[in-house]
Amino acid sequence: MKNLFAFTAALACAASALSCGNEEQYHVGRLAFPEGATLDEKVETAAGLVPEERQLEWQKNELTAFLHFGVNTFTGREWGDGTEDPSLFMPTDMDCDQWAEILSAAGFKLAILTAKHHDGFCLWPSAVTEHTVAASPFRDGKGDVVKEFAEACRRHDLKVGLYLSPWDRNASCYGDTPRYNEFYIAQLTELLTNYGKIDEIWLDGANGEGPDGRKQEYDWKAISETVRRLQPDAVLAVKGEDVRWVGNEDGLGRETEWSATVLAPALFNDVTGQNEALGIAEKAPDLGSRAMLEKADNLYWYPSEVDVSIRPGWFYHDYEDSSVKSLEQLKEIYFRSVGMNSSLLLNVPPDRRGRISAADSARLTEFGVWVRILNSDNMISGGKEVRLRKERPSCEYHVRPESRFNVVMLQEDISKGQRVESFTVETFDGKEWSEVASGTTIGYKRLLRIPESEASMIRVTINAARGDVHLLRPGLYFAE
Repeated sequence: MKNLFAFTAALACAASALSCGNEEQYHVGRLAFPEGATLDEKVETAAGLVPEERQLEWQKNELTAFLHFGVNTFTGREWGDGTEDPSLFMPTDMDCDQWAEILSAAGFKLAILTAKHHDGFCLWPSAVTEHTVAASPFRDGKGDVVKEFAEACRRHDLKVGLYLSPWDRNASCYGDTPRYNEFYIAQLTELLTNYGKIDEIWLDGANGEGPDGRKQEYDWKAISETVRRLQPDAVLAVKGEDVRWVGNEDGLGRETEWSATVLAPALFNDVTGQNEALGIAEKAPDLGSRAMLEKADNLYWYPSEVDVSIRPGWFYHDYEDSSVKSLEQLKEIYFRSVGMNSSLLLNVPPDRRGRISAADSARLTEFGVWVRILNSDNMISGGKEVRLRKERPSCEYHVRPESRFNVVMLQEDISKGQRVESFTVETFDGKEWSEVASGTTIGYKRLLRIPESEASMIRVTINAARGDVHLLRPGLYFAE
């Protein structure tokens, strides 16, 4: 009788996803709270903040590869100073198809190449500087790493991303703000015009001194407008308005990770004072709680990207071949990034040959197999998207008979906002319900590791939320 009741409840929950209910008002990408709004009014408004379409598509990637490659690969440095001779860049057997094949097989959906790092050396023949591959012996001075990279990615069904360092230690105009901004946007225009569709542009905030100690002020607004004009579907990360840095380089997301955040992107010059007024930056532990909403005037859809290198360094160093992260470390990073409402950006630097090393390739293969097996067999039986209201805050699902699982996946339909503030997961063993997990935010995806179970049902209860919750079908998986 209990099973019949639970099954009826599950059907009722599924049916509620089809009911129109009250019309919900959505705000795409950004919203300003009404002047004088109460906390309750702010919470209600925040529930309607949803991502831009490009942000929604980006979130589905989950795994992105970072490829730090350039003159530093041959000097053994992490940060070059811009005085390096371009003739140092001479990969002996570069094969971008090898990069793309390994990454695609490991489950990555997008790859980002360092087209230019802080040393200013360009991996494409830029027309606005001589400090490029055209001045190197690579491909007899006719090489274009960006072109080979982009074409290889597309042959292996990888989306293409590019890193263009705002800091340039080689450019003589760096620090002469208007001249360098013009120089930088010219380089950005080359990359966004000549290499087909670009899906992510990655801009860090490194900002050193120019000649004679001059301080460069980046024109983030003009940079964003250039991207929107030339590649409207590309996400602009870190110093852009689409994707934010999680705040560390260890591969670790927050237990409470809000994509609907009070942190203002750098390019919104009209409100960046809000960050200082709220006492927050990328590293702040709280970027979206009710306490923050109460003090804020604006809210942004600004999801986090978690970056980390498979090695101690970001560029390849042969002495690190024995220090590649273990499979266990990568598993932990996966749960702490993809499993905590973030996207994982894993750096895999090509070596001096211009290939992904055997050590890195072997680990990526192991990791890819593990991720594929983990996500291959959802043990939930039936179920659809559910709209949970205050009067119906929980939903129950049957587990396929004779299944054992130790990972629970929860997802909100973020096209309708991020709303869950607190939840509980319970399992039913045929006699009683037992709590096995709890948490705060869910967002795009939450992965919860629990004791191994062979329960016949699970129940998800929303304890606190910003309005109705649009919960996608959960997942139950077994992680070796």
